[in-house]
Formats: sequence, structure tokens, C-alpha cells
Amino acid sequence: MTKIPFTKYATIIIIIITAIVTSACTANNTSSETKPLTVLQGVDATTLDPAMHSETPTGNIERQIYDTLLNQTSDMKIEPWLAKSYKMINETTWQFKLHENIKFHNGDQLTASDVKFSIDRILNKANKSSQLSNYSAISSVEVVDQYTVTIKTENPYPLLLTRLAGLRIVPEHYVKEVGNQQFALNPIGSGPYKLKEWVKDEYVALEANEDYWLGAAEIKELVFKPVPEAAARVMALQKGEADIIINLPPHQIASIEENKNTKIEEVASSRFIMLPFTTKNEVVNNKKVREAISYAIDVNSIIQNIFAGKATANTQPIASYDLGYNNNLKPLSYNPEKAKQLLKEAGYEKGIAITMGSPSGRYMMDKEVAEAIKAQLEEVGIKVKLTFTEWGNYVSQILAGTINYDLWLIGWGNSTFDAGSTLDFWVNSEHDTCYYRINEQVNNKINNLLNKALKTVDDEQREKAYQEIIKQVNNDIGFVNLYQQVDLYGVSSRLNWKARPDESIRLYEASFR
Repeated sequence: MTKIPFTKYATIIIIIITAIVTSACTANNTSSETKPLTVLQGVDATTLDPAMHSETPTGNIERQIYDTLLNQTSDMKIEPWLAKSYKMINETTWQFKLHENIKFHNGDQLTASDVKFSIDRILNKANKSSQLSNYSAISSVEVVDQYTVTIKTENPYPLLLTRLAGLRIVPEHYVKEVGNQQFALNPIGSGPYKLKEWVKDEYVALEANEDYWLGAAEIKELVFKPVPEAAARVMALQKGEADIIINLPPHQIASIEENKNTKIEEVASSRFIMLPFTTKNEVVNNKKVREAISYAIDVNSIIQNIFAGKATANTQPIASYDLGYNNNLKPLSYNPEKAKQLLKEAGYEKGIAITMGSPSGRYMMDKEVAEAIKAQLEEVGIKVKLTFTEWGNYVSQILAGTINYDLWLIGWGNSTFDAGSTLDFWVNSEHDTCYYRINEQVNNKINNLLNKALKTVDDEQREKAYQEIIKQVNNDIGFVNLYQQVDLYGVSSRLNWKARPDESIRLYEASFR
């Protein structure tokens, strides 16, 4: 038997150890690079058809699948996107020229016909698109040639370009082939990611579109999961099971910052939270009752105790970023004694009972806020039956005009940064989404002001009209104005990604460190 010198044994051992370590490092690097980027939101998508929703969690998923005609940058400026150029022909006509090298995920060429189809299917009332009011100012869409489209409005429409920055373009032939219902489950777009799998209420898995017209995304797989409980989202982030979690509770900021593997993304949000009244309901049809409810809610206590100061009291049913916001308005001060007096004057000296609805997990600390409001109202003799409704059903009821709670918690973010968009949705009684129905005279006055404002590109005229509308709505106590939130995200330290004030999560630009 030949003996091997000790030095050779040592050399062999070192080589083996080095190989093992190198292999392990390579495996770890590969694992890190191939591990999907995981986003935890409070709720699942309600659909993957962009014409059939108007809420942010769904939009955050769809944003990866579809491209838009124009783009809104992180500083909210409009720039070309699928349209490589655009110009105003006259005050009611715009022309858009498309890039010629863009394909949908199935290989079909994206053309002007797809743009026309994407708008027309929204405008077709038979489709019952929740986006209809956003595009109803459009009177016609004309295909000039394969890559040129003209969009006309009935009147000058100041929000058109911003609306088109939110218009997802869908493939005409595919949608017609499979139908709207199947398209909502198995969508095809031209965006940087393709749908891999959607297991309802569990996850949406996406994979990179390697043929994307701007180049393939650096991160190859995305997973969006609905996790309603904030504590569960935080735990998943800290265990390395998530890369972005939305609506981080403010009291968890320190624990995220102290962990070397996690960090905070914070941005002043365009989203505000409010309580609309369903004024057709008998008990809240009484203005004194609505006023009593407003005085009974301690918004500042909610901001300090639930949000640790990471919110600001709001004074009107629009956001502070919006054209039309009136900085001179003051919030109703918390005054429980006045609330009791108003109830007495309304004939409810012994108290009243009302119903209240709220989502749970959709907005930052929404469940806690709703429970705090219930407790505050009951302190002045208003008994509250509080119901937490599944988000998809909640949204469907709001859009259909069938939500029947006396008051209910909702958030609103406005990417147009023009109050007309918000006011048209919530106080234009021509729409089902208007629950502020005081009387025909008041509602007609507001509708006329709003319709005129949305037909002028003069900012001063619009601002004046918006502020007159808000004055009327506030005088009628159409809403309890609560707060404008700060958006807080927990983020993995392995990820390069920046939050936006419009809450849009865009992951094409994201990368792993």
C-alpha cells in the first residue's frame, strides 16, 4: 500500500472544503437571484381585466401585465409610452402615434385597432365597466393607420392625458376570441410580466416577458399574495418570506429599521380616508344626526394613537394634492357634548342605532380605525352595528350603488391630482357611486357645477367650481372627513425599489442588490 504524505492529505482536504464552500456560495447566490420578488397586499385582485376595476391592489398587479398609452412618472408628469408621440389637433382632438415594435404576450402586434378597442369596450355600457366615468368624455376613437389613432372628446376635457396614462391596452383579437369572463382570469397584455398562475385568495404569480419592447425585466418572477393581517405581513418580511409589504403599521417602524435585512419606504400619500353617509337611509337623512356623528369622532386621537402621528386630519372629501383643495377650511373639532345636544335636537335624546361598514386589511389599520370610531360614537349614545365586509364584495356594492350601511369607511387615491375626478365619482348624482343625495335641487346644482368644470381647461375656473361644490358638501355633512395617510412600506434590504405618492407599485425598474 502506497502511503500519501500528510501535506498531500492537507492539500486534498483544502481543495474539497474550497469546492464545498464555493458550491454553497454559488447555490446561495443563485437562490437569491432566482427567488421571486414577493409583494404582500391586504387583499387579492378582484379581476385581471383592467376595464372592470378601479382599486389600487388590483391595479398594482395589472400594472405589471399591461402597458398604458401614456405614462405618469413618479413626480406625476405625463410622458409618451406605447404612444411614442402625441399632439393636440384642436381643443377636442388628440392624435397619438404608436411604437411599431410592440407585441402582446401571445406574439400579436399591438396596433391602433387595439387602442380603439380598449377604449370602446369601456364605453360600451353593456360591459358595465367600472372605468366608464373616467372615459365618458371621449366621443370617438378613430384609427388613422396601423400605428396612428385619433381620440376626440365632446368638449375640452382637462383630464384626458392623465386618464390615458392609466389606460391599459388589451389585445382585441384575443379578448374577442376568449370573451370577457375568460380574459379576466387569463389575461394577455404587452407589459414586462406575463401571468403564470392565479390561485384566488392565495397568490398571483407572474414571470418576466423576455420579449418586452423595452428589454426584459431584471427580476424574473413576481408573486403577489393577499395577507389581510398586518402583523402577519410584518412577520413574513422579517423572516425573509416577503420583499415588499404594504400598509406597515406605524408602531412597527422601529422593528423594521432595527433589522439589518429590512428597511422602510415612506412617502406622503395622495390617499385620504373618509366616512360617506348613505343619505337615503332614514336615520342619517337627518343633517343633525350626521353633524352629531362628525362631532363625536376624535380624528386627532386616531392619528396619534393608531398612526403614531403618521397622518394628517383632512377637511374635505379630496386630497391636499388636488387642484381645488381649500387650505382655509378647518376640520370640525371633537365635541362629544355638542354631539349629544344635536342628537337631542334631532329627537334622539335616548340615543340611536346605526349600521357601519368597513373593509379589513385593505387600508392601513382600517380595522382598528373602524373599531375606534364605533367606540367613540357609542360614548355619545350612538349604538353601532359594525360589519367587516370582504373587499371584493365591498367594492362591488359601492360601484353598483347598493351599499346600505348608514356610514362606511373608504379610502380614495386620485392619480389625476384634480378634484374633478374625485368629486365626479362621489357627488355626481348621475352616477351610482353617489351616496350623497340631499335633494334634487342641491344635487342638480352640484352636477351642473361639476359638468361645467370638467369641460374647461382653465385651472382657475375649475378650482372655483370645485371649492363651491366642497363648500356645499361640507355644509350638508355629506361625509365625515377623517385623515390623509402617509404610505409606509416594509421592504427587504436585498431590493432596490422606490415608493410613489400614487401608491402604484412598479417592479419593472426594481432590482436585487
